Amino acid sequence: MTPILGTIASQISGHLVAPDLGSFFPIRSYVVPANAQSSVTFSSIPATYTHLQIRGIAQGASGGSALATFNSDTGANYSNHHLQGDGATATAQGSASTTSINICRNGGISTTANIFSGFVIDILDYANTNKYKTTRALNGHDLNGSGKINFESGNWRSSSAISTVRLTQNGSGFTQYTSFSLYGVK
Repeated sequence: MTPILGTIASQISGHLVAPDLGSFFPIRSYVVPANAQSSVTFSSIPATYTHLQIRGIAQGASGGSALATFNSDTGANYSNHHLQGDGATATAQGSASTTSINICRNGGISTTANIFSGFVIDILDYANTNKYKTTRALNGHDLNGSGKINFESGNWRSSSAISTVRLTQNGSGFTQYTSFSLYGVK
C-alpha cells in the first residue's frame, strides 16, 4: 500500500520513507472531480482491521447532510443521534429505523464559495460478526463566526461484516474537491 500522505525524506539518510501513521493504515482515497457526484463507494474493504476511519472534507451542492449505508443495505435498519452547537445554542435529536446514518451535516455551506465541512468518522468493530455496528462522527465548519460543530453517532442493526461503505449527499450531491480517505485501524 502506498501511503496517502506521500513520502518524506529521512533527515539522517536522505532516503524517502513512508510517514509513521501509527495504527492507521491507508486503504483508499477519493476526490470528487469537476462535476457534482451523488455518491462515493468504498468496496471490497478487507476484514483485516479492528475499526475503520474515514477522514475528509465535504461540500453539498445544495447543502444537506452526508449519509452512509453499508453493504448495499437501504432498509430501515439504522439509528442516528445528533448533537449540534454553534456557540449560541445547542440542539439534539435522534431517530430510529432510518435508511442511513448521518455522518456530516453541511447544510447551508453550499452557498459560500470554498467552504467545506471537515469530518472524521469511526466505524467500530466493522468486521465483528457477533454484534451490530456502531459509528461516531465529529464534523463542523466555520462561516467566519457562524459555523457549527456536530457530533453524530449511529447504529447499523446487522451482524454482517462491513465490506462496502457508500457515502451519499442528500440534495444535489457532493461538489468538486470533496475528498474521502479510508483507513484501517489496528
